[in-house]
Amino acid sequence: MGKVVIIGAGAAGLFAACNVDKGLDIVVIEKNDRPGRKLAITGKGRCNITNSADISDFIKNVPGNGKFLYSAFFSYTNEDIINFFETHGVKTKAERGGRVFPVSDSAKDVVDALYRTAVNNGAKFKFNSSVKDIIVKEGKISGVKLSSGEVIDCEKVILATGGMSYPVTGSTGDGYGLVSRLGHTIISPKPSLVGLVSDTSYIPGLQGLSLKNVGFYLKDSKGKNIYESFGEMLFTHFGVSGPIVLSGSRVVHKYMDERLKVSGVTGCIDLKPALDFDKLDLRVQRDFTKYSNKQIKNALFDLLPERLIPVVIKLSNIDENKVVNVITREERLNLVRTLKGLVFNVSGIRPIEEAIITAGGVKISEINSSTMESKFVEGLFFCGEVIDVDAFTGGFNLQIAFSTAYLAAKSLNS
Repeated sequence: MGKVVIIGAGAAGLFAACNVDKGLDIVVIEKNDRPGRKLAITGKGRCNITNSADISDFIKNVPGNGKFLYSAFFSYTNEDIINFFETHGVKTKAERGGRVFPVSDSAKDVVDALYRTAVNNGAKFKFNSSVKDIIVKEGKISGVKLSSGEVIDCEKVILATGGMSYPVTGSTGDGYGLVSRLGHTIISPKPSLVGLVSDTSYIPGLQGLSLKNVGFYLKDSKGKNIYESFGEMLFTHFGVSGPIVLSGSRVVHKYMDERLKVSGVTGCIDLKPALDFDKLDLRVQRDFTKYSNKQIKNALFDLLPERLIPVVIKLSNIDENKVVNVITREERLNLVRTLKGLVFNVSGIRPIEEAIITAGGVKISEINSSTMESKFVEGLFFCGEVIDVDAFTGGFNLQIAFSTAYLAAKSLNS
């Protein structure tokens, strides 16, 4: 077999270069001046490599066409990628929610290990280069044409150009144009794992406030839960963000128009999820007894962060200057209801430039899920975010990159 060209040196492209047969002539084309720019900033620079969940649970965490990944996930599992990094000098650890990180907390170690392994596997890298066209003759890959005008003859191409999120790292949707010209359908890219916008009045005043161990719900116009999670979130200048919010953004796509405006969705924060209503009411009563002679605005410091107190009191329809020992039972129950359900409107989601992941991409029905090869062009393979697959937070998206890259590389070898 002749030359193999891999387009893109992100997580998927690098891992594909690690797994193509060593005897082959491997060329990796990367538009940046170094590999793995987006990978280097994932997980706030710590790189959430994968998740320790049972591999059979991974598909449940891929709301975007998870079943398509069945062969990929079982061909190369989370245990396999952990073993790969351990073998190549990157020790790992599992944290809350099964998230797997390097012990060093350094994404750079992950990028370095992948790049070093790819080079040792014989891959040659062309940085500061981009592909203008994929050349096809008689339905088969013939080569690639670079923007410089150079033509590289090859028999196989692995497209690993990523999506459109974090364009500063090079993810600008280049791959969509390359393959749409070959007849592939591109499902319109949308932002996924991104902050939610809210026009609720109390939100801006809480900007910068982080909440831990809270329950988070999204409800439709009929009050039905469409998403629920537990963990950490953050109030921002535009609305809400943080891990539990980012995953929730994926489910609002069906309520969103092309301008990223959302209608019919309400957010709800349970500030005390460990206590049911009655137990929380007893807790509030104990605090009320403890601070019976204080104004309500000075009696909730044991329960809430200081900046949340006036918001919760106002939403409970209680005068903040009212002394605790004259608060009525109904007012107290209103307070408990607010603590169990701090409500806000979801009016939109943030743009794709701020998203961690792109939802959308090459239509899955046009790709062989057992090989990652195009059904239209012989010798053209896909891996990673360029495909119309996307997952929740927790390491699942990087596992998609690694698993699809492995399957593409091994299928190409056969």
